[in-house]
Amino acid sequence: MSGWNMNNGLKMETRKTQRKATRVMAKVKYGLQEIQGRVLNLSTNGIALELAGPLHAGIGSQIKIYGDDIGHLEGLVRWCHRGRLGIQFNPNSNARAQVGSYFRFFHKDVRPTSPR
Repeated sequence: MSGWNMNNGLKMETRKTQRKATRVMAKVKYGLQEIQGRVLNLSTNGIALELAGPLHAGIGSQIKIYGDDIGHLEGLVRWCHRGRLGIQFNPNSNARAQVGSYFRFFHKDVRPTSPR
C-alpha cells in the first residue's frame, strides 16, 4: 500500500502525501448505488469524501467517483466513519494525472470561514 502509513497511534491508515482541502462536488458510485458527495480533501494518492446519505460499501470495496472538475477516478475504500469515506486511488489508473490537472486548472485554495 504505497503512500499510506500505519504509524499514527490510532492503528488507522493515513496518507503520507500532502492533502489539499477542496470544495468540489462529486458523485460516488458503488455497484448500483450512486450518491452525491463533497470532496473534503484530495492528494495524488487518494481522496476524502463526505456523503449526502448512506453508501453500503465496506473497507476494501472498489468505488468510482465522478466530478466535473476531477473527472472519473477509481479506488478502494480505506476507511469509513460517520458518512465520510477515505479512498486510495488504484495505482494503475490515471488518477495521479487527473488530480494534477485538477490542481493546475481548477483548484482554488480553501480558506476557513470567519466566525460570526
